[in-house]
Amino acid sequence: MAISKILYIGDCGAGYSGKHLRQAIDYIMAREKTGGERWIGTLNCQQENIYEQMRSTKVQFGKTDQRQGYHLMISFVEGEVDAETAFDVIGRFTKEYLGKDFEAVYSVHDNTDHIHGHIVFNSVSFRTGIKYRYKKGDWAKYIQPITNRLCEEYGLSTIDISEDRVKTSENYHEWNDFRNGKFVWADMIKRDLDACIMQAPTYDSFLSLLSEMGYEIKQGKYLAIKPMGLTRYKRCKSLGANYTEERIRERILTENLSDILVTKQKDMPQIVRCRIKRYHRAKLSGLQKRYFSKLYRMGQLKKRPYSQAYKYRNEIRKMQQLQEEYLFLSRYEISNGTELAVLSENMTVKKKEVQKEKSKIYKERAGFKPLFDIMEEMIELKYCENCYQKGEALFAEEHERFLILSGKLLNEGYTIGQLQKLKEHYRNEVTIIYQKEKFVVREERTAKRLLMGFQTTETVQEKENQYSREEPNKSKNKKI
Repeated sequence: MAISKILYIGDCGAGYSGKHLRQAIDYIMAREKTGGERWIGTLNCQQENIYEQMRSTKVQFGKTDQRQGYHLMISFVEGEVDAETAFDVIGRFTKEYLGKDFEAVYSVHDNTDHIHGHIVFNSVSFRTGIKYRYKKGDWAKYIQPITNRLCEEYGLSTIDISEDRVKTSENYHEWNDFRNGKFVWADMIKRDLDACIMQAPTYDSFLSLLSEMGYEIKQGKYLAIKPMGLTRYKRCKSLGANYTEERIRERILTENLSDILVTKQKDMPQIVRCRIKRYHRAKLSGLQKRYFSKLYRMGQLKKRPYSQAYKYRNEIRKMQQLQEEYLFLSRYEISNGTELAVLSENMTVKKKEVQKEKSKIYKERAGFKPLFDIMEEMIELKYCENCYQKGEALFAEEHERFLILSGKLLNEGYTIGQLQKLKEHYRNEVTIIYQKEKFVVREERTAKRLLMGFQTTETVQEKENQYSREEPNKSKNKKI
């Protein structure tokens, strides 16, 4: 049976509101989880810059705060489905449920015994600017019914979403675990805990690494953590005997990265060679060749004609230009040459204004360039600084440089988060002013082209009128 679950992705604050959304996208697109990026698909956006397009949509409609997106998971019973079938189901579900309104990326994770799919989509519609709204009961009314119907088409088992039937079923507890995504989160949390244990030299640094991954930590009688997207803390000891606080402290002292490297070397992939027998198409015999040549001479067989599109290229270009000019005249309701000349002058003035505005934005951004350079360098040194804080004296030089740069930012009154937000602001401003300038330049060019054609037409008309007036005078002179 396939179970679906939906979680919301919240705002990360003023410094970098879309951090959780970007992390969710990176997580579901991880190369090692998706068969080398084979099981990744997108809807209404391009795979190369998914987050940037989602962010641009939010900026366009002024909805960059609060909920950033949604994370929907569809999980299948162990051993019931392969990755290719699961990918087809997830892709069809995404297209049917989100339609043409939301940008989304979906993937299938085949690195666990339970094959499961992830869908992350924008909270703001790129067509209408309306935010997605999940209401209580939508899971049983819309989400799971679509999942059940698609599973039936592929011959997979389904679940009865009626509350009475579900709660009286023998497999209720198993179903409930699937619906809540416990097995998915447990596997992810275990892998993150293992990675932090192997990297951390002390228990305190282990907790710091978990915090950097986005986990919230609660230390009481038992160690409990909460990953992004969940509403409740999970006790580490519930994941197994290897994840109690005492056992974690022991593993920190005994395990390191070399252990996993040895394991990987044992499971090194091997190249499997196989021989493929290739079949060649049989050649025509002499009789067949004569037969086909006779058909060709009789006109029964004809060569495929070459494309003649090149002959009409100029005509198509002229037609597009005429359409552009017609829309221009309709857009501004131009009825005579005087109005056209005035509009052309206005466009020239507007272009200069836009260019001044662009120059102003560029100058403002250039004033922050030294701070942006410091910020970029500090981001590059962040990993070295973390290693130094964990006790790696090898990065002492990088640590000193990091302190110097931090002091410079402190003197200027900025933080890294504020500068990142400021840089994003100028990037959006440059994009907007570039589009505005592009539009004005195109309109000015169209106006001047129409004005030139209008003036040429008037000149020709005047010459024709003058010629028609001179002809009667010539005929009168001849009669006299």
